[in-house]
Amino acid sequence: MKIGLFYGSTTCYTEIAAEKIQAHFDCDVVQLHNIKDVALEQCQQFDLLILGISTWDYGELQEDWESHWAEISDLNLEGKVVALYGMGDQIGYSEWFQDALGMLHQQVIAQGGYVIGYWPIQGYEFAASKALTDDKSHFVGLALDEDNQYDLSDQRITNWCQQLQQEIAELLEH
Repeated sequence: MKIGLFYGSTTCYTEIAAEKIQAHFDCDVVQLHNIKDVALEQCQQFDLLILGISTWDYGELQEDWESHWAEISDLNLEGKVVALYGMGDQIGYSEWFQDALGMLHQQVIAQGGYVIGYWPIQGYEFAASKALTDDKSHFVGLALDEDNQYDLSDQRITNWCQQLQQEIAELLEH
């Protein structure tokens, strides 16, 4: 199985998380792609996608994702398995925590993607988020906060990658 991990990273935190996620999979299974350097259409060549995005200021998209946003509607993600992770600041921007993650999730669903890797909201404190599931019990992907909970990120990444591997194995069984 080939996994493409596509991310946008202004301050390198999303890129560092991508490298840590890659390290949890067998060698050469996950290929990293910074979207400022590649076209999103390259997503089509992978069996599974992991997409990383950060939320800026008042719920805004990271600049590299923003410049490629229109390309998402051209992707055919019908039946493609997609996992998402996001970076955000739950204290400084509590009303917009992980909003870009939620916006990316909406785009993936609209293009036919099948999302795995939903992440529980326990352990976070925020006022509002566009990245919540309908029942508001989970984020639509892994939520990381390098500003306020950097000490929890490594364990969250480890747990999430284990969760992804289990979900992928279950999908392959069916």
